[in-house]
Order: sequence, then C-alpha cells, then structure tokens
Amino acid sequence: MPIDIVLDAMGSDKAPDPEVRGAVFAARSLDVRVHLVGPEETLRPKLRAALKQHGGRDRLPVFIVQASEWISMEDKAALAVRSKRDSSMRVGLKMVREGRAGGFVTAGNTGAAMATAKMVLGSLSGIDRPALATAFPTSGGSPCVLLDVGANVDCDPENLRQFAVMGHVYSKNVLHIPRPRIGLLSNGEEDGKGDTLVRNTLPVLRELAAELNLNFIGNVEGRDIFNCHADVIVCDGFVGNVALKTCEGTAKMLSIILKESLKSTMTSQVGALLSRKAFMAFKKRLDYSEYGGAQLLGVRGPVIVGHGSSNERAIMNCIRVAAEFAEAEVGSGIETLLAKH
Repeated sequence: MPIDIVLDAMGSDKAPDPEVRGAVFAARSLDVRVHLVGPEETLRPKLRAALKQHGGRDRLPVFIVQASEWISMEDKAALAVRSKRDSSMRVGLKMVREGRAGGFVTAGNTGAAMATAKMVLGSLSGIDRPALATAFPTSGGSPCVLLDVGANVDCDPENLRQFAVMGHVYSKNVLHIPRPRIGLLSNGEEDGKGDTLVRNTLPVLRELAAELNLNFIGNVEGRDIFNCHADVIVCDGFVGNVALKTCEGTAKMLSIILKESLKSTMTSQVGALLSRKAFMAFKKRLDYSEYGGAQLLGVRGPVIVGHGSSNERAIMNCIRVAAEFAEAEVGSGIETLLAKH
C-alpha cells in the first residue's frame, strides 16, 4: 500500500520548482502518495507543467495542500515558527501528527524545521534533544551514519548517549545493518584522546553498550567516516556540522579535479570516453543528492531535512528515505531501548 509523504513545497533555494518536479518523479518511481504543501495558486500551474512534461499523466498520486505562508532561509527560526502559524512546514507536520501522512520532507530552513517538528510532533520519551543524522558513503559499500550534524552545538554526555541509541536503531531498522558498530568521534583512538566532552562520554557509552548489548567500538577518527570501520559515529552538532560541510566540499572538489584531469590531454580524453560509465558511477557515489537528506531523529514521526540547493533528484531521494523511515518504526525502537537503560 502506498505511503503518504508530505513535502514542504516552499523550502528550497529555488522553490517550488525542484519540489514539484521531485514529487512527480517520486510518484512515478516509488510506491508513495506525495502531498505538496504551499499556496495552491502557485503550485497548481507548476504541477500541471511537470505532469505535462512527464507525458500528461495527471493521475499520478500528487496532491496539493493549501498553506498561505512559508518560512524562508532568511527568517529567524524561533520568530518564524511562532508568527507563521499557516506555514507550509507547520501545516505539513500537522498532517503527520494527525496520522494523515507517514513522513515529512523539507529542503527549507533547518533551524525552523527542527523547532517546528519538536513543537508540532513532540520529542520521543527519553530524548532531551532531537539530532540530525546523515548517511555517508564508505569504501565498503554500506553507509556510515554520523550524528549530530548540526541540531545541537553544545552537548553533554547524556545527549551523546541518546544519539548513540538513535543511531543504532536507525542503522539497524532502516539501513538493515544487523549489529551496527558505534564509534565516538575523537582526534585519536586512545582512551585519553579528545576534549572534555569526548573523555567524559567514553565511559558512559561503554556502560550503555554493556547494559543494552550494543556494539560500541570506542573512539574513532575522522577518516573512519569513510573507511567502513564504523556504522554509526556520534559527536556534538558543532563537530558534526564541520565534518559534514568539509566532506561535501571535498566530494565536489574531487569530482571537479577528476573531470578536469580527464579532459587535459587527447589521451586522457580517449580514456575518459572509454571510462565514462565508471566516472558517472563514481560521481553518483559522491553526490549528496543520492543520500536523501538528513534525518531528524528523536521526534514523533519521520522528518527529513534536505539541502537548500536540492534538485528534483535530491527531493525524490528525500521522499524515498522518508518512506523507508516510516516503514521501519524507528521511533518505537528508540523508546524501547532507552526505557531499558
């Protein structure tokens, strides 16, 4: 049976075009019904054009839900959440809370998305602060989940303990890794390494692992995000966001350098032509749009926050991840584990 996913149609930098095209793309490719939230007078002609571009299939399960306001990237999150009561974020999240949809997707203001989700959906039992989690590609093929990547700049060991549980359940239930290896991000693997937060968190996570039989492997380093040494890596939101932005920049640079190198000489151009399929696979593996945004873990419902510059493919993959998240019952798994500790 198709899963209903709500999409904030006014979130991205170029909204609503990527959202509308991404919704149509998802409705054609996935077993979902997509509800575009925003001003109908703006969305209706965009949706007609997108459907026409895809062969006029006006029976695709894409619907419009009216919302008269939206939160821009320039809006102050706290003020916008309080003042814009008919925003596309708030209207969409209410649909999830009321059970009319299984998940919510936005490529809009991250701070506003987190604040609105926490206010409308509420936090899971045992969770003090929701966290943003992102899946990174690794050399081994299976993704590595890093959290928090920006929701909480200042954390204490208790927050990181909760992040470890959330990452474990997400990796196990959504990514289907039977016994996820959990690491604590530090500047060295030895117990004495790290700042005060890391050193104080290490024994807390060891105690958690012993009590709940989790696969905690101790401190890990930045390179372990990509080398398949860990499946879940825990850190505070400041460190995680710096790591995320650094990785995005590095991936983009590698693609540009490789493309330039393949065009530099006649011999390399011939080689590029012969290896075009391999190059496209390489580029796809590094492309953020393939990984479906960041998951807001710790609230009562699947919430996916995409990049502001998301194109239609990125939006489609955000919808895909939201549907997978909804089917996996991540929230109940997190609450069950935390209740045991």
